[in-house]
Amino acid sequence: MNFEEEISLLIKSRYPLVLVDAIDENYVLGQLYGVAQAQALVFYSWSLTKGLRIGSNENSFYKTGDPVAMLRIANDLITDAHSAVFALSDFDRFLNDAPTARLFKDLLDRIKGTPTTVVLLGAEVKLPSDIAPLAARISGGYPDEKQIMAEINRVVSDFRQTSAALVVDMSPESLRRVIKTLKGLSLQQIRNALNLCLLKDGCFDAGDIPDIEKFKKEAFDQDGILEYFGSEQKDSIAGFGNLKRWVSDRRNSFFSDGPLPPPKGLLLLGVQGCGKSLAAKVIAGELGIPLYRLDLNRLYSKYIGETEENLRKALATVERLAPVCLWIDEIEKIFASSSGEIDGGVSKRVLGTMLTWMQERKDRSFIAATSNDINSLPPELLRKGRFDEIFFADLPDAAAREGIVKIHLEKRSLDPALFDVPGLALSCEGFSGAEIEQAVISALYSASGANEKISSKHVLEQLKLTRPLSVIKAESVDFLRNWAKERDILPV
Repeated sequence: MNFEEEISLLIKSRYPLVLVDAIDENYVLGQLYGVAQAQALVFYSWSLTKGLRIGSNENSFYKTGDPVAMLRIANDLITDAHSAVFALSDFDRFLNDAPTARLFKDLLDRIKGTPTTVVLLGAEVKLPSDIAPLAARISGGYPDEKQIMAEINRVVSDFRQTSAALVVDMSPESLRRVIKTLKGLSLQQIRNALNLCLLKDGCFDAGDIPDIEKFKKEAFDQDGILEYFGSEQKDSIAGFGNLKRWVSDRRNSFFSDGPLPPPKGLLLLGVQGCGKSLAAKVIAGELGIPLYRLDLNRLYSKYIGETEENLRKALATVERLAPVCLWIDEIEKIFASSSGEIDGGVSKRVLGTMLTWMQERKDRSFIAATSNDINSLPPELLRKGRFDEIFFADLPDAAAREGIVKIHLEKRSLDPALFDVPGLALSCEGFSGAEIEQAVISALYSASGANEKISSKHVLEQLKLTRPLSVIKAESVDFLRNWAKERDILPV
């Protein structure tokens, strides 16, 4: 249901009190006015500065800027033949005052079971514990996709009137992604984001999508717990054939409203340096959604209750940012002490919150979690339903190593055709992708120091000087590989 359908149902269900978390007050008031008219209810709006007004009338009742005076007038206005919707802006801030709270509770008692409803508007409405059970809470007042498309057309049209040189080069796929990204923003925020893009270079194209994604992140994540990352395309990672096919098969269902449910996420286990983090970026790129990493350093706090609150805010932000790919790097660190014996139960509560959200969320968010230490993962996290699939990133085989060498040569503007790529791939057996990349970087430094043009010889020298993790920590790596093999974990 959209916002108007949801609020209509609550009013028809005779809820005495509804809380609406919204950042665009005027937009919500307009929608509430329409809902009230559709149900033949009188519409009243109130704010501290404008007082109590009826319908679209700019004139207010006498001296109703005061909350107590407003409540007394509202109580007089309500009769059996005069049902209404009262939309009160920021009213929750006055409920710490005893007379105001008492009058408000009396008003709610009077309208219980009647068609009259009180709607409280605000960015984060908070109620006293004795009033909260009476209320239904919804988020809303945000434009749907049709309204976003209309606003895009309006902004582009307005901009063209001042700048005839505006260039619009947006494919249907890119436009769909722009609309999905703008969902959850108010009309004013949508205008601000679009104008920033148009003013930057006088062009509206797919290159503006990262800027819009960044704008949305900054609008919602005030605590900085979510870190924005650029995504990657599948050509930037070698191997991972099973993972690429898995994501490709589910890409269309992620955005469609058809019979297939959208994918929820996956867990990438494996050897360190084998491309799990890069795979998370590729997943976001293939799905065509922005990528945000949950910053575990900012999540945990020394103050009691603040860690749980930080996680709650971060997950709420993810829901508002959706569609989005949430990257949880080294997820085991969140639950390292999930027994609760070391940290006073913090990690246990965090685990419970995270598992419930993963299981019950309805938004279009995709979780890409990575882990290097399967021993630290709680069993509840590994069961079906938390993740759609679990993949194991092993040390790259010969074909994947060739691909990795080519990628890192091309990344540094070197022509792979001038190198003995198969020979280099053969020489780095047992190396992770990160170790191969570092060998290429070290070879560049070595060739530069010798004032020579880099060649296969320099890369081969660095490979011979490197002791890979599979040798240094052979027991740990072998344990991981055997664990995945015994449990038939799907290889990437």
